[in-house]
Amino acid sequence: METTAAFEGLEDPVTGERFDPATSHHPDGGVLDPVYDYDAVEITPAEMGRPAGYADLLPFPRDRLLTLGEGTTPLVEAPRLAEELGVGRVLIKDEGNNPTGTFKDRGLALSVAAAREHGAERVALSSTGNAAQSAAAYAARAGLELQAFLPSRSTFANKAMVNVHGGEMRVVEGRLDDARAVFREGLADHGPDSDEPWYSVEPFDSPYRHEGAKPLMYELLAALEFEPPAAVLYPFEGGEGLYGLYKAARECRELGLLEELPALYASQSAGCAPVVEAFEAGRETTEPWEVPDTVCGGLEIPEPRGSELVLEALRATDGGAVAVADDDILESAVAVNGREGVEAGVSAGAAPAAAWELAEEFGPGDTLVLVNTTAGGKDADLLRSHLMGQGY
Repeated sequence: METTAAFEGLEDPVTGERFDPATSHHPDGGVLDPVYDYDAVEITPAEMGRPAGYADLLPFPRDRLLTLGEGTTPLVEAPRLAEELGVGRVLIKDEGNNPTGTFKDRGLALSVAAAREHGAERVALSSTGNAAQSAAAYAARAGLELQAFLPSRSTFANKAMVNVHGGEMRVVEGRLDDARAVFREGLADHGPDSDEPWYSVEPFDSPYRHEGAKPLMYELLAALEFEPPAAVLYPFEGGEGLYGLYKAARECRELGLLEELPALYASQSAGCAPVVEAFEAGRETTEPWEVPDTVCGGLEIPEPRGSELVLEALRATDGGAVAVADDDILESAVAVNGREGVEAGVSAGAAPAAAWELAEEFGPGDTLVLVNTTAGGKDADLLRSHLMGQGY
């Protein structure tokens, strides 16, 4: 397996135990994090906004990566939102421009590439929907098979496209935790020594899901000439994206490109907010959210993997976690579409909803960045239904 020169292997962030670069998953089921020799990396600020520039901060050389054109997404000015919030600038990092319309493409591109490098023939995961479609697309690109488990409430568009991209799908009655339980049972039956092994690309099963999310922050900081925004607000569609943002900012500081880390905020639905609950209680990990109750399917993560890393990221950046009502999330998603023209999905509305919740903490000299995690076309029926319910 060919790796980049600075990539040293993987580390258990809890115990500090190191594993060689050929390791695919933690042998005891824990979390692994790629580690690098930063003294071997030489990058100028201008290079950090381009894939060729930050190539040394990924595990595999560029010619071993998969790509469908993900990344280098636009950073869009949102002047109406800035005026309403009373801040200097609001910028929207529009991840809906990724190939399957979601930021998940970044992490799945690298995870599926890693699976191919490790000799896998079939990748597998459970998902609320977006990650499953993304995994199907990248598995097709890599020539691998996919086994996906989705809850019955997942959107028709995501279910359809998993099959259209050639993936196998099992729809499980219920919610994400039901689909994940069935996935885990299947994974136990399809271990490395089985006749048909599965390679998990779940967040924090594969160390490459959060690693693939890092370039979002590289691009963002490079576009701002490494003047960090006052806050980056992230709709919590899983911890891999937020931890990837944190790790990338730390790396930029380690390389001397950044002095202060931008504050990171996780935004959740009030009907499923385990990160908010743990953050406010001062705990180091989340506890399972017993009865999820949200129409925002992508935000329904009742038991997020890697929660200790997520909470570390929030606290280390002086950020926070915000719970907002579904109606506010839907209204905010519609506002981003209708006032700024950016096609924001339902779950992505959690970022502007959190910004309004936190507005008094920021001032006219501040820049806020909202991560638009998902394209609105994936949730068109729900967005339109909300509009109709408001009398439009």
